[in-house]
Amino acid sequence: MTISPARRPHRALAAALSVLIVTSATAVLAKDNKPASPTAPVDLANPLVGTASLDNQALLGNAPPPGEPTYTGMTTPGASLPQSATEAAPVNINADLGFATGVPVAYDYRRPVMFGFTGGGSTYGARGAPMVMPVVGDWTVPPDYATAYYDKATEKASPGYYAVDLATFRTKVELTATQWTSLMRFTFPESHRSNVVVNLRRDGGDVEVVDDHTVRGVAKAGRRDRDADGPYFIAEFSRPFASFGTFHSEVTNKGEGLGREDVQADRRKVSGDYAGAYLTFDTKAGDQVVVRIAHGHSAEEAGQRLRAQDSDTDFDRVHAKARARWAQLFDRVEVTGGTAKQRTLFYSTLYHSFASPRMIARKGEHYTDGDGHDRIADYDHYGPVPFWDTGRNQIVLLMLLEPNVVQDIMRSEFDRARERGYMNTSFHGDHAVFLYDGAWQRGIDFDYAAVYEYLRKNATDPNGPRGYLAEYAKQGWISDIVPPGNPSPPYAGGKAGVATTLEYAWDDYALADVARRLGKNDDAEMFARRASNYRNVFDPSVGFFRGRTEDGKWISPFDPGEPYYNFMMKEASGWSTLWLVPHDVQGLMNLLGGRDAFNRKLDAFFSTPYTAKGICRDCTGLIGQYVQGNQPDQQAAYLYAWSGQPWKTQALTRRILDELYGSDATGYGFPGMDDQGSTSSWYVLSAMGFYPVDPSTPDYIIGSPIFDRVRLRMGNGKTFEIVARNNSAKNRYIQSATLNGKAWTKPWFSHADIANGATLVLTMGPEPNKAWGADPHDAPRSMSAAQR
Repeated sequence: MTISPARRPHRALAAALSVLIVTSATAVLAKDNKPASPTAPVDLANPLVGTASLDNQALLGNAPPPGEPTYTGMTTPGASLPQSATEAAPVNINADLGFATGVPVAYDYRRPVMFGFTGGGSTYGARGAPMVMPVVGDWTVPPDYATAYYDKATEKASPGYYAVDLATFRTKVELTATQWTSLMRFTFPESHRSNVVVNLRRDGGDVEVVDDHTVRGVAKAGRRDRDADGPYFIAEFSRPFASFGTFHSEVTNKGEGLGREDVQADRRKVSGDYAGAYLTFDTKAGDQVVVRIAHGHSAEEAGQRLRAQDSDTDFDRVHAKARARWAQLFDRVEVTGGTAKQRTLFYSTLYHSFASPRMIARKGEHYTDGDGHDRIADYDHYGPVPFWDTGRNQIVLLMLLEPNVVQDIMRSEFDRARERGYMNTSFHGDHAVFLYDGAWQRGIDFDYAAVYEYLRKNATDPNGPRGYLAEYAKQGWISDIVPPGNPSPPYAGGKAGVATTLEYAWDDYALADVARRLGKNDDAEMFARRASNYRNVFDPSVGFFRGRTEDGKWISPFDPGEPYYNFMMKEASGWSTLWLVPHDVQGLMNLLGGRDAFNRKLDAFFSTPYTAKGICRDCTGLIGQYVQGNQPDQQAAYLYAWSGQPWKTQALTRRILDELYGSDATGYGFPGMDDQGSTSSWYVLSAMGFYPVDPSTPDYIIGSPIFDRVRLRMGNGKTFEIVARNNSAKNRYIQSATLNGKAWTKPWFSHADIANGATLVLTMGPEPNKAWGADPHDAPRSMSAAQR
């Protein structure tokens, strides 16, 4: 789980694809009706997917903790463009009064009332400001929001559009967006008191009613990295308001209730907590008011964005343009076969896969750098990549579909490193190197020698962002401090010594490869040695990675089934962390005693009941000890490719796709947090039939595609086609394969195999062919050689 950036634009892409025969994308996914009419991919995507949780307790372990809801995907159904800096989104969680899930998420499908709508803010929308709410009749001063029950039957979400009827106020709300502006259209009933309430959040700021159709302001709190849109805003209304006033709250001066409020009619300026304005319209039934909102790092920048070239004032035209932008992207991936539900889940997760990183500025536009200086972008600038999450899979999906965008992301991260002196690390580990090494091996052009200076500095400077680096460099592992009582969650302290050691070793493996390519042989040897450091925290007496105290002793007691947030492990148990050696699966196999022992251990991982005492809110989406709802072990189902049993990968990936996505009553449930597109990207890649276990390498492990045919129009103009013959829910096992017409016995392929276009044909059957992909010589590449 991380909290990081979100959304961006696209270039004109390829031609429209052959239409798919499917049911309406707005139907609840759990109703898997037979196809009736042709529907384009863009109309299959439903942004409500990911906003609900699974509802089968057997898949949730012992989560959630008392007083908290079960984790959803924490995605938003709001309107945006791919990876744009702006999102118009609904808010049905009052995050100002506490984060029920420990994360400032704005929307949960299960919540029955709406607090408002936002047109900007950070990734998980609950920080978005200002809040905007249409209220007919009496309204109240936030944080005592005038809430509205909303009709779920009227709630519609599609790429670039969201709509809902607020039953309480008899008002329809519609949202859409351009690159820099959010548009909200309110259709009011007849009333002399049709209000629009606009307010900043708890930290407040300044708000001003400029004239009879404009409000502007600035939020006190702002995060340059996460809020690419900036703390300043301007809101322009499509018609004059009949009257207005301003207000603020003093929540620190308690008195009675939440505190003291200050409301004054006709006052134009106000400052303080929840500073805001109320605008009143005299409406007839069906009258519409459109609000356009733009943000910036200054009032001038907000105004420029409001009047930018693509900042149209016509709501329907903006919606049509947003839909067309998404259609260009979705037309890159054509799927045939599968069920209507699977196709909808596929394009919905593809939609969420483009949640990050967020666009900061297009080429030629002004932006504010990390030091607060105004700059003009000489290429498309993006916000930070959440490497611990999307660096494992989504960034590879981007490399396949949009290598030119990846190139700009790489430049953005490199420029940030030059500003700050170190490369961005994102939450945990030091995974920026995956982006650069993986891109180099996929043929994406870049100045790798220049960026290597900062990648190396991260890995060698004890004062840099790698925590406990001096300890790691000196002894080859990171110790842990045993807390009183050796507690599991909710205890969240510690150094995550085991997980950090493993992730640094993985990073060092990729660094060794970059150094080798640059001819820096001494560095390559040093980092290659460090890539084996994961072995220093493996305890052969228990068969798991295990924490050590500063004196080198193994931490006791030790229960591999118990999850931890930062003590030894990172948001995971010993079972989940055991598989966190993607760069050296063969080396891990050697530690566990060879192929047979490795397979027994992996089998046990997926079959041992989850009986943890501590309640890990992130540990949901379970199959045995496996946790699909968080990142540490999401690659585990694919590891059978190394151990000669890829047929188990085929069965498991099908099971995960079927049981852990959309299997709840709403059809919108996710196994856990999406984390900026990571959990969604797992679905997209696995549904197509392959997955990058180690994104720093060019290799993809073959799973079991759920579609009869996938046509992936890659960013280089070539097409990679995957054909699954005799495919069905029952026929999930690969019997044989060909690549470009030649027999293919390896349970993996490399980017070089498909870079110039390729066709992978898989013949499927109801029983596993245990000989296919089983030869040790056909196993995927690994740092270590197999023990003979």
